[in-house]
Amino acid sequence: MTENDTSYKFSDLMVRWGIYFTGLLVMCFGIVLMIKANLGSAPWDVLHIGLYRQFGLTIGTWSIIVGLAVLTAAALISRRFPQIGAFANMVFVGLFIDLYMLIPWIRTPDMLWLKFIMFLSGIVINGYGMGLYISAKMGAGPRDSLMLALMELTGWKVQYIRIGMEVLVLFIGWLLDGPVAIGTFIFSVAIGSVAGMALPQCQSLVNRILMRQVPMKMNGLNR
Repeated sequence: MTENDTSYKFSDLMVRWGIYFTGLLVMCFGIVLMIKANLGSAPWDVLHIGLYRQFGLTIGTWSIIVGLAVLTAAALISRRFPQIGAFANMVFVGLFIDLYMLIPWIRTPDMLWLKFIMFLSGIVINGYGMGLYISAKMGAGPRDSLMLALMELTGWKVQYIRIGMEVLVLFIGWLLDGPVAIGTFIFSVAIGSVAGMALPQCQSLVNRILMRQVPMKMNGLNR
């Protein structure tokens, strides 16, 4: 391997990590918008908020704790050590959620129609954040890792496993007094379509960004 090849691979890796963390930041902003809209939350956030209401700490801290438990379960089922991206997802999603929650201008609107705009904006932003971090291909998050492990173990289709996970988590969150409301069902219905639209767009953007590294490599070889 030449020095130029090593430099190119390092540059490509740094770009991917930059896109990955940008995606996490965008996704977490969408999560916090949905929480602050106070119309209900996504199933996993219902669980995190329910735990926060019952036991204290912060919503982001519970996101990390639950993520660690889920990642451990995925590792035990698959008998494989998780990728570093899964750990980064687990830790930084929790940190970013707590940081956004501290921003004073992100607050619950007084009018119902503004709450819906805030919530729907959160779904779209969340979907594009997911699209960005997934497109970077630096590893699946804890929930996706568990989903893939359960697919290998059971042979079931991905949609059945994901629906089962979401329903179970939502039920536990509801028992813990998590915020289940109209927004929860809007999210459950809409996020698949939003993600389906966002992912190919984000993948195309990421591919264009990464392709810019190729001319840089060729220029290095021609020197």
